[in-house]
Amino acid sequence: MKKHIYTFIFCKVLGWKIIGNIDKDIPKCVIIAVPHTSWWDFFLGIFSRSILGLEINYVAKKELFAFPFGAFFKWTGGTPLNRQKKENKVDAIAKIFEQKEVFRLAIAPEGTRKKVLEWKTGFYYIALKANVPIVPVAFDYGKKEVTYHKPFYPTGDIEKDLRILEANFKGVIGKNSENSYIPQK
Repeated sequence: MKKHIYTFIFCKVLGWKIIGNIDKDIPKCVIIAVPHTSWWDFFLGIFSRSILGLEINYVAKKELFAFPFGAFFKWTGGTPLNRQKKENKVDAIAKIFEQKEVFRLAIAPEGTRKKVLEWKTGFYYIALKANVPIVPVAFDYGKKEVTYHKPFYPTGDIEKDLRILEANFKGVIGKNSENSYIPQK
């Protein structure tokens, strides 16, 4: 029932559509959502994961999980991350993958909602360390489409792999179009 309500609101009322999916047989992956230009992107993720019936997660600083908002962040797929420790964040997140049976980590490789010319590469190294695929997801406000692309398995050749991944986002327009990521290669 909830899926029908999300679908009605997202597709009929707001006029968006979802293209593709993540195979339910892939319980662990790193999802790169591009472009990330607005806090509205969070809601696109919430709607699309609910319509697809998938558990999709994210990490956030552990302080956000305190009362009264902790339950909300956990309900929306959040996992707390201690950013104060001297632990390498890639290693810390790879440990989360080890500890969970299902963990589909959504991350914005731009690292901010502002204009960037290149991605931060933490997502790539997390996928390598956790030995999971990367699933590119495009939030295209120009077409009102959320597109789930096929999983990509990183090879360790980051320059080549990033060119392949970036190709999924050519022509994709973010909510704040002036901040949309434009693949450089």
